[in-house]
Formats: sequence, C-alpha cells, structure tokens
Amino acid sequence: MRAIILGGPGSGKGTQSERLSNHLKIPVISTGDVLRNAIASKNFLGTKAKPYLEKGDLVPDELMIQFMRMRLLQPDVSEGWMLEGYPRTAFQAEELSFVLDDFKQRLDWAIYLELDEAVMVERSLARSRDDDQIEIVQRRIRRFKERTIPILEYYEPRQKLLRINANQTREQVEAEIIQKLGAS
Repeated sequence: MRAIILGGPGSGKGTQSERLSNHLKIPVISTGDVLRNAIASKNFLGTKAKPYLEKGDLVPDELMIQFMRMRLLQPDVSEGWMLEGYPRTAFQAEELSFVLDDFKQRLDWAIYLELDEAVMVERSLARSRDDDQIEIVQRRIRRFKERTIPILEYYEPRQKLLRINANQTREQVEAEIIQKLGAS
C-alpha cells in the first residue's frame, strides 16, 4: 500500500498515519522527520533546507521533491509507505506522480480527513502547544484551505481520493479508513 494522508490542523493526520502504519505494516514517512534527519546529518539537501526552516518558511517545492525522491529510494519503503505532510501543493502531488512513475510505483490512495473549521480550531487549541494560539491556528487553516483544495482536485478525477469523516473518535476514523481501503 502506498498512500498519503491529508487534512487540516487537528484532523488527526499524525494519529491516523501511525495507526494505519501499524495496521498495514508499512512505514510512515513524515516530512518533518525527513527534513530534521537531513539537517542533523548535514547532508547537501539538509544544508539547503536549514535556512528555510530556521525562518519558519516552507521548503521550496523543488527541494522537497528532491527530499522525497531520496527517501522513496530507501529499502524500508520498497513494499509500501504512508506519507504524512507531503504533498502540500498540487505541484508537489503532480511531481510525486512523476517520481513514482520513474520508480515504477503508483499511489494507491490519497486519504482526506475532512473536518469542520470550528472543530479544527477547537482541537488545535486543546493541544496546548506553544504555537497553538488562535491567530496561528487560523493562519494554518487558511493556508491549508488554499493549498489542499487543489490537491483534492488533483486526486479526485484520478479516482485516488478517499474522503473520511474526521469528526469522529480516533477509533471510528481508523475503522472507516480501513473499511474504505478494504484492508480489514
């Protein structure tokens, strides 16, 4: 299984990617982990990404695509993976398709955890992280809407999009995903 998980702040992307990883016995590829590891190892790509992350900016698409290409070549993901935090733009989604074509692989599903904006705000604020303040959360939600809708429009006509009601318990969300994947 090769899948990506999409959703706004507080939708449960991290939780569900871990649960699905355990259920499907495939690794999670977290964009944040990929970037942190590259920076810690001081490799070429990590050195190029570090200034963006230090300023709180997004790493440019072209650089992120190189990171993902390198990560998808590693042996632990040869039989499948769950991407969390990538793609973040429709351009990245299209580029991911090209990378997978190069590797003679295909994406099985883009799993979209749908959640009302009010619930995104409520859940994000309930986490009580330093950066979960109302203004920051609202900015994240706006950015999410601007970037994610085009990604959904990319995958939906390709019949790769699974819409999941994320306004349920963690267990119910997981059960719905597994049922729709046919992976019980």
